[in-house]
This record gives sequence, structure tokens and C-alpha cells, in this order.
Amino acid sequence: MGNRFGELAEHLVSPNIIQKFNALGFHFDDISSGPRKVIEDEGSGQKIAEFDILLENGESIIGVEVKTKPSYDDVGDHVQRLKILRLNKDKKGDKRKIHGALAGAVMPDNVKAAALKAGLYVIKQTGDTVKIDIPEGFIPKTW
Repeated sequence: MGNRFGELAEHLVSPNIIQKFNALGFHFDDISSGPRKVIEDEGSGQKIAEFDILLENGESIIGVEVKTKPSYDDVGDHVQRLKILRLNKDKKGDKRKIHGALAGAVMPDNVKAAALKAGLYVIKQTGDTVKIDIPEGFIPKTW
């Protein structure tokens, strides 16, 4: 069930994320999301890092980690993924700037502070972005 909540959080973040970062001057036109973006070791083919969302253009890459409620440890884990991404891109001669962002449907203050201190963008859910769709005649089950 936890993975499903994570997918829901990703769907809340994905639709407007390009516009939000473009307003900051990034000029992205494409987003990699859905099936997670996996970084593999070239020698073994093993997965070495995974991103929920990658925004890319000719100058920059932003790796976004999306959590329903990020924890303090998620900040350090995401920084490690970004370091792996940097090493992977360096091996390929890709010198684009890499940035990171941590997104959460619920963002605890201590996690926000840690993410900002680590240099990550913080993305929080604001406003009424979901709707409960109840069809006519629906009767909820009671346990």
C-alpha cells in the first residue's frame, strides 16, 4: 500500500513541475517519470541509482525524489543518488549541471530544513490538488 501512496504523490508532483522549474529559468521541455529512471553500472548492468522524476535539457538535469512524507534520511539518500548520477554522467562526458529536489505531499519542517541545507529544492503540495470521485449509488463498506 505504501508504494501506491508514493505513486499518488508522484502524480501530484509531475503535471506542473516543468512549469515550476521553468519559472526559475531552467527551460525544460521534457520529463522522465512513470517507470522510474534507472542508472545502471556500465560494467555489470546492475542498478546503482533510481529517480522518480528526471528533468533534462541541454544545460541541466534535476533529479527529483518524491515521497508521501519524506524523512530526514531521505535527504541523505537522495544526495547519494545525485552523486552517483554525477559520476555516471562524467563517465559519459556529460557535463550538464545536476540539481536535486525533494518533493512531499507532507513535508516536515526538519526535513525541509535538512533538504535546503543540502542544497536541494523543496517541493510541497499546496492547495486542493486531489478529488474524491464518488459515483452515484456508491455505498462505502463498513468493517
